[in-house]
Amino acid sequence: MTPPVNTSGSTKERILAAAEVLFAQRGFDGASLRQLTSSAGVNLAAVNYHFGSKEKLVEQVFRRRLDALNARRLTALAKIAGVENTTLEDVLAAYIRPALDLSHDDSGALFMRVLARAFAEHDDTLRQFLSENYGHVMRQFTTEFARLLPQLSKPELYWRIDLVTGALTHAMSGFGMIQRKSDVSEHTHREQTAQHLIGFAVAGLSHP
Repeated sequence: MTPPVNTSGSTKERILAAAEVLFAQRGFDGASLRQLTSSAGVNLAAVNYHFGSKEKLVEQVFRRRLDALNARRLTALAKIAGVENTTLEDVLAAYIRPALDLSHDDSGALFMRVLARAFAEHDDTLRQFLSENYGHVMRQFTTEFARLLPQLSKPELYWRIDLVTGALTHAMSGFGMIQRKSDVSEHTHREQTAQHLIGFAVAGLSHP
């Protein structure tokens, strides 16, 4: 059963919130526009008016979260890129911490499941959209990783960054073995996750 969506806020926001829930639960093909309109309490004309098509709605669900996330990442990276005393830990923190901050928000955790769907379903159109709109972020981080890891060939560096991103996605999903204990605050758990993940990533990236 699809949980009800908060009816406060603009029609566009209600549609996006409902779409995020349905895409996380049913996938992009499995979530119908009829289910979406019912959950959001709108008619099909409202979806068409604000988004034009289901494909554009899917893109806006991603923009809603990823624009802000990657802006935070690039702001953090800009402060340390090319600086002599920048460490691998610094660059990884700029990449990892904004993502963990998002994933530990309730709605952000839901979006992580949507993001996982995007990779699991092998949707070429969606992957192209993500590459065209956010690929530049990864390229900027890769440039800095390459500066700090000159001993690695380009293919080897790409492999390692891809595996680090996979570990981050896993940590963001909340499905792992390590769950927050009842006596540990959300902030403390997020900090522990960041420290462990950054340490793990440093070891993997810098291994000979």
